[in-house]
Amino acid sequence: MKKSSSRFRIAADIGGTFTDVAAFDERSGRLLLGKTLTTPSRLVDGINTGVAKAGSRMVEAELFLHGSTIAINTMLERTGARVALVTTQGFRDIYEIGRVNRPDAFNLRHRKHEPLVERALRFEVRERLMYDGSVLEPLDLDSLNDVADRIERENVEAIAILFLHAYRNPAHEVAARKILQKRFPGHFITISSELSLEYREFERTSTVVANAYVGPRVHRYLEEIDSQTRRDGFAGKFMVVQSTGGLYSLSEAKQECVRMMESGPAAGVIGTQAMCAIMGLKNAIAFDMGGTTAKAGVVRDGMALTTGSAMIGHYFVGLPLLTPMIDIHEVGTGGGSIARIAPSGGLRVGPQSAGAAPGPACYALGGTEPTVTDANLVLGRLAEDRFLGGEMRLDRAAAEAAIRSRIAEPLGLSVVEAAAGILRIASAAMSHAVKGVTTDRGLDPGEFPTLFAYGGAGPLHASMVARELRIPEVVIPTAPGHFSAFGMLLSDFRRDLVQSRFVRLDEVDLAELQGWFADLEARGTAAVNDAQLDTRRMVLSRSLDMRYVGQEHAVTVEIPIAVFSKQGKAGIKKHFDELHKERYGRGSPEEPAEIVSIRSTVTGVMTKPKLAQIERGSARPVGAASSGTRRVFFPGHGWMKCATWRREALKAGNRIQGPALVEEHASTTVVQPFDTLKVDAFGNLIISIGLASA
Repeated sequence: MKKSSSRFRIAADIGGTFTDVAAFDERSGRLLLGKTLTTPSRLVDGINTGVAKAGSRMVEAELFLHGSTIAINTMLERTGARVALVTTQGFRDIYEIGRVNRPDAFNLRHRKHEPLVERALRFEVRERLMYDGSVLEPLDLDSLNDVADRIERENVEAIAILFLHAYRNPAHEVAARKILQKRFPGHFITISSELSLEYREFERTSTVVANAYVGPRVHRYLEEIDSQTRRDGFAGKFMVVQSTGGLYSLSEAKQECVRMMESGPAAGVIGTQAMCAIMGLKNAIAFDMGGTTAKAGVVRDGMALTTGSAMIGHYFVGLPLLTPMIDIHEVGTGGGSIARIAPSGGLRVGPQSAGAAPGPACYALGGTEPTVTDANLVLGRLAEDRFLGGEMRLDRAAAEAAIRSRIAEPLGLSVVEAAAGILRIASAAMSHAVKGVTTDRGLDPGEFPTLFAYGGAGPLHASMVARELRIPEVVIPTAPGHFSAFGMLLSDFRRDLVQSRFVRLDEVDLAELQGWFADLEARGTAAVNDAQLDTRRMVLSRSLDMRYVGQEHAVTVEIPIAVFSKQGKAGIKKHFDELHKERYGRGSPEEPAEIVSIRSTVTGVMTKPKLAQIERGSARPVGAASSGTRRVFFPGHGWMKCATWRREALKAGNRIQGPALVEEHASTTVVQPFDTLKVDAFGNLIISIGLASA
């Protein structure tokens, strides 16, 4: 058998509606792409189909990278395992009590978060550590064995262990897990100190319970993919994308599942960060719209912004996770989002989605609810015979019938007016995702003049969202429908480590502080070396969670390593004061500050695919790039004759005046009236928004 001359790095991103595959041939420099409907009943089938459509084979791959929404969807849909929580005596209700703050202060019908573990499955063990990790009461083995007996009668799949102050001393958690593993060898058992070494017992409890809740399903899912790829001849390394956009090993992913909650969306932001570097942009907004949701992240000063915690679900009723991730805000508006009449009589879009099965009405797979995709088809923004490059024909009559019966007739509107209303409401909702990572974080939207739009539905709506937010420029990268999968090819192996340390800045010994960081970085460096990946260099970064003395909450301040040796405490304090002023509108340089936690990130930088430049042309596209014209409805302008273009035939330097449509296999870019599009050297579509006419 002739040996293949290819050496592939394959990335697969499973979304709620589509599964995307990007395969990079490291020898030839070819980038191959595949897209297929997600297969909810057996997700690995979607990966196999996507790999085949990309024209690659697992047997030729040296590295397989994977991101998925399975973990977060399991939490949001409440379809996880039956979990038992084992905790310190007297603290079984901390998970349900949560925080005493009332986030929705004036809502008389406000409901608190709903725990993932019912009270009957929360068990107490006699043990107690002090705040500094010293032992007040040893772990009582008789108490733990009694709890094990009770758990055995409850038919649970997973066990979460959370002991008070284990972030300072994990010994009791480790001992308890060892004993329970002997009793329950087939159960998924997780301890809080392996997931987070930060204080805040409610958040730590929520994090370890979430890990146990999604653990069995994610573990089985990753095992299934690993087994299938091995049967297909894959003999390389299987790595999973974390919520930070970095990679971690399959064995770690199967045990620390919460770290992949936002793996797919994070990869898209990493791709945006890489494109910003190529294009010379410092600041940009990453906007990802798929079939189920729309998500936004931020690249600032060339780096994707991250956070040390997140609320999964909704701020008012969601559950917190204490794990590093790229700061992403998500709304339930995607191409498959269902439009319906609310009880109040108004039009609503999402968060319910038609998903991949049965999908929008126009898919003709049994769906009857009108969706955003149906509205785009009715308004001419999508073509019946060109969806997914013509692989999947859309049913315009079915889309019109769904919108007419469910929306237009009840509201006394025409089908076109109803479809236009669906898109306007969807665009307004998607703008909230962008605001969630800018104004809601104290950032000036004016600092971010460029919106990177990707995902299968992102280019369809990017111009409308940019107008809503008065952003002057939109960039549609090459293969936007596969961009998150492409972003995985740009990911690095990464370790984010954190340890709570309570000390006033003016009292801390800098040498001791440097020693704490060194301990974290030694663990991170060892993890990078153990991964045995093709890393070119190792990069360290440091941050401090800080607050003014007397405050409750802290902010994470990135501190350049040189500051510790050259500027000392004064330099650290200056960085904190400036960030506090930016975030909250004022800083207090005269007030003392304290350190709450230290954070270190160790990154093993991997070799990256190099983007090839496309052929250069004149300002006017060649005739072969034209695919004709069709009528498209634009609110405020009515039906307009629109030129349609084949993206693969466009050349660098080409310019297109709106209204126009640029079509490719997995997406369509809408250039609205008065917008101007130009093609750059790498094939990116750069749209100047005609804001004056908006």
